[in-house]
Amino acid sequence: MNAVLKGYLRLARPANLPTAAADILAGVAIAGPLAAGGASLPISSNIALLVFASVFLYAGGVVLNDVFDFGIDKEERPERPIPSGLVPLRSAAVYGALLLAIGVFLAFYAQRFSGYVALALTVSIVLYDAFSKKYGFLGPLNMGICRGLNLILGMSVLGEPTYWWYAAVPVVYIFAITMISRGEVHGNNKNHIIWAGMLYILVILAVVAIVVSETGNVFQVTPFLVLFAILIFKPLINAYRMNSPKTIKKAVIAGVLSLIVLDASLAVGFSVWWYGLLLLALLPLSILLSKIFAVT
Repeated sequence: MNAVLKGYLRLARPANLPTAAADILAGVAIAGPLAAGGASLPISSNIALLVFASVFLYAGGVVLNDVFDFGIDKEERPERPIPSGLVPLRSAAVYGALLLAIGVFLAFYAQRFSGYVALALTVSIVLYDAFSKKYGFLGPLNMGICRGLNLILGMSVLGEPTYWWYAAVPVVYIFAITMISRGEVHGNNKNHIIWAGMLYILVILAVVAIVVSETGNVFQVTPFLVLFAILIFKPLINAYRMNSPKTIKKAVIAGVLSLIVLDASLAVGFSVWWYGLLLLALLPLSILLSKIFAVT
């Protein structure tokens, strides 16, 4: 592969993109009971449009994140595409902005309300990249809101969503991951790891509570949540025991990729077991891509 092309691909974090698609598919599942009194999942072009919109929005966000981090990365991560000179800073900025614009366009093409959600998500993405990530509480919260809006984008497939407050689940989860990532360069973040573990538990309990109250499919959801817990807590415990940048990075990567399992847990609670397995199929793809491209 051409080195410059690979540099542009690296900026977009390909391994992370299936997690954005999973958010949309989970949101569609949550919105599903609104159609025809719980009829089968409506398969339409709007779902595909929203999946691609989410992927482009996520890619644009991580590209611009590296654009705004150019000065820091020159010191801490000089091997990245922009500070290494592989991708010019101006070109990366145009690239990121174009990806965001395509994402918003695709969402509006699906339907107007989805476009408004995509616009709100774009504002939240840029706010994080340019400003809020510098602050201890505001940054993780802003990042979580981005994921929450992405879930709402999936819910908007049938129009204005009724269950929009379920977006609090990914907000809390991403807040936890972002806290852990604060030690990715220098280590020494045991307090953050403890708080993240507590938030992880809260997220699992929230999913159980939502499913019990809305559909009662708790037995169907349980295997997915057990897998989710194993995937996130094992590296988190290792990161606490050996609090080094290497183990912390592994915990962050596990947290990001396990978003797919969290989405599958939510989705199967509002649909059928095979739909959850469909989302889980995105996990091997993310893992494979993570062997080639960096996740963080």
